[in-house]
Amino acid sequence: MIELLDKKHNRIQFDCGKELLNNYLKTHAGQDIKRKLSACFVLADKETYFIQGYYTLSNNSIPLSCFPEPIKRKLPQSYNCIPTTLLGRLAVDKNFKGKGLGKILLIDALRRSYELSKEIGSFAVVVDPIDREAELFYERYDFIKLPDSEKMFIAIKTLKELFE
Repeated sequence: MIELLDKKHNRIQFDCGKELLNNYLKTHAGQDIKRKLSACFVLADKETYFIQGYYTLSNNSIPLSCFPEPIKRKLPQSYNCIPTTLLGRLAVDKNFKGKGLGKILLIDALRRSYELSKEIGSFAVVVDPIDREAELFYERYDFIKLPDSEKMFIAIKTLKELFE
């Protein structure tokens, strides 16, 4: 079951092979939650609370000028920035790689983002892949690269087609 991170979860042994993502979970996620900077969702063992994977969500905005021209034309020009949801981090512990947990976490994050978009405006879910491996992962799920940026996005309209 995917749930919000709390003190019962075992963060110390988590290792996805990327120090930036390991360090975030172990030392910063709790503070970000307290400060309401992001929400951290974990997939953990029900008995040991060992975290198998996690992701974070937060509010975000992207300048209108950053979107591809065909999309930009469909958006109101009176908006300087377009509201989005940031899928800030997504990681799976090395012991669970290749078991489809990344896909499960991503689908959960996208479904949650879609449901939230019904109540709080969000045009898209945005990611900022940490490396080429992450970029390829998001490409498999139809994320589109923002021009002149490392960021990628998937429109809420696309998620509506998937989840309804």
